[in-house]
Amino acid sequence: MTSLVSWTLSFLRPYKGRSSAIVALTLLEIGLAALAPWPLKLVVDTVLGDTPLPASMASRLPASVVASAAALLVLIVLTGLLIQLGAEVTRMLHTQLQVQMGQRIVYHLRETLLEHLQALPLRHHLQSRTADSVYRLDADAHCVDDLIIGGLFPLALAAINLTVMFVVLLYVDAPLAWLSLTVAPFLFLCLRYHAGAMGEHAEQVKTLESSLIERTFEILSSIAAVKSFTRERHELSRFSRDGRATMGARLLLTWRESLFSVAVTAITLSGTALILVIGGLHVLDGRITVGTLLVVVAYLAAVYEPISEIARTTGLLQQAVVSARRVREILGLAPEVMDAPDAVDASNLRGHLRFEGVGFSYDDHRTVLDGISFEARPGELVAIVGLTGAGKTTLVNLIPRFFEPREGRVLIDNTDVAHFALRSLRDRIALVPQTPVLFSGSVADNIRYGRLDATDAEVEAAARAAHVDVFVRRLPQGYDTPVAEGGATLSGGERQRLGIARALLKQAPILILDEPTSAIDAISEEAVFDALRRLRPRHTTLVIAHRLSTIRDANRILVLDDGRLVAQGPHETLLATSELYGRMCARLSVGRSLDEPESVDELLRETAVDATQTAGIEE
Repeated sequence: MTSLVSWTLSFLRPYKGRSSAIVALTLLEIGLAALAPWPLKLVVDTVLGDTPLPASMASRLPASVVASAAALLVLIVLTGLLIQLGAEVTRMLHTQLQVQMGQRIVYHLRETLLEHLQALPLRHHLQSRTADSVYRLDADAHCVDDLIIGGLFPLALAAINLTVMFVVLLYVDAPLAWLSLTVAPFLFLCLRYHAGAMGEHAEQVKTLESSLIERTFEILSSIAAVKSFTRERHELSRFSRDGRATMGARLLLTWRESLFSVAVTAITLSGTALILVIGGLHVLDGRITVGTLLVVVAYLAAVYEPISEIARTTGLLQQAVVSARRVREILGLAPEVMDAPDAVDASNLRGHLRFEGVGFSYDDHRTVLDGISFEARPGELVAIVGLTGAGKTTLVNLIPRFFEPREGRVLIDNTDVAHFALRSLRDRIALVPQTPVLFSGSVADNIRYGRLDATDAEVEAAARAAHVDVFVRRLPQGYDTPVAEGGATLSGGERQRLGIARALLKQAPILILDEPTSAIDAISEEAVFDALRRLRPRHTTLVIAHRLSTIRDANRILVLDDGRLVAQGPHETLLATSELYGRMCARLSVGRSLDEPESVDELLRETAVDATQTAGIEE
């Protein structure tokens, strides 16, 4: 808990000026609250009663005012009104400053969280639920605001209030002052009894709410599949089941919060009732006046009110504590491997790529890559083929260091990629995934994502090279046409060509393409590959290939099987020397995909044309 408090307080450091202003306003507010009951005491005891006006006040007022009960009444009431109005203005400024600071802290925490989430390794994002990260970024980021504005400041206000009011009560009536503290042990026991249970319920609510957001995200992101299989009712049923569980947990937490609030209110009301009884007896005995008793009751209310308010919001505080733990859990995750102090800048890379005995596994149990060694020089096109699960995508992901090899080395220009500054290394690698991701913005914005400082002319040149201008000319606003979320209004081929244009615009020496033409027609495919051929001297190009047209165009083909590099060479050589490659080509020649989940043995047993016939077909 101590570490949580210190972590929370660390967010106040950039706001020392505002924090000081809030402390000053808090003290002023408490001072005005301490003065507020006294005008009422004077009205009851002096104006309406027989108690003479204190000499210190009488000496400062005109004799005519002191002599006239009506004038004195008006003066005292006006003074009380000014005190109350001053307290309200102070409270307004206090609240405004607190809210401003709280919102700034939330924004800063969200910014920090997003920055850290982006810095986490790709493995974390593959293994974690996206909706859970979004929930932590959105809902859990309010934890610091709730802890500071809903917890720290009210607790501080209550503590200072308690101290000031207790000191005044000691001065007014010491026995009543000590009697007011009898509620403290009962409040402590009540808090201790309920806090643990509310914490457990708050943790359960946060987990279930996050899961509900995940369910919603999953349904809406897969709406095409839901509609095509007419599973709307099924998904609504699953959502309703999760929703009812979440609602039940939330209602149970609210019930515990209500019980705690009632218990605290009962304790404070009992304390006030006890003070009224004892104070009333003191009035009857003549030890204190009615006005003094009213001052005591007002001070008790000033002490008990913030305590009751904290009790009413304890559930929120418990949820804030749970959220803070969830946020700190994310911030505690180690980011990607940081640059070494002597990291090499990769700005001048030529792109000579070499794998030396590279091995990799995701979980240290199943080997994904085993002893991979090959070379790719600038100006070469290297194709990578293999069945599903062979490790093709994992292999290329090692180049920009999305993952780190378990053994062996990946070198560029004879330098281990681990020695490069990570950001500069990735700036020199252009990657086109099989399903390119498109962002909100225009067509030009999505192409320019490859290089943000590119001119309009450079954007259009990259678009022409990727055969994008063919469909952009048909759009109502050309390159300024907005792109729907995820590129929903574009075809798969159009999205793929935009991804290729984005990569070409980057002008990186290493170009990695994951089946770049799988969703485009034959004419566009030929145009794209014609552009790649012209640009080939500028790049070291690696292509994960599932089409014969792509494979045959390569300088070298890498054949992966179950994480091992079983053959490499040009198309004709592999047809003659690799039975597996020949069978793969046979399947491709009759339109079958290499990604069908079957074993190599089944593939080799499959009846197909032999390698010689395949070569003849391709001729």
